[in-house]
Amino acid sequence: MLKHRVHRSCQLYTESIAKHLQTLCGLQISTTAVCTELHGIGFYS
Repeated sequence: MLKHRVHRSCQLYTESIAKHLQTLCGLQISTTAVCTELHGIGFYS
């Protein structure tokens, strides 16, 4: 789901992605976790 969201919204910052995923999933997601997952799937800044 994260990889799909990043492809669709590639200009969002990790804070925005975390906030958006929190809204979608209702879970607390840190920006560090988002950054780690992005690095894990091959996205680097």
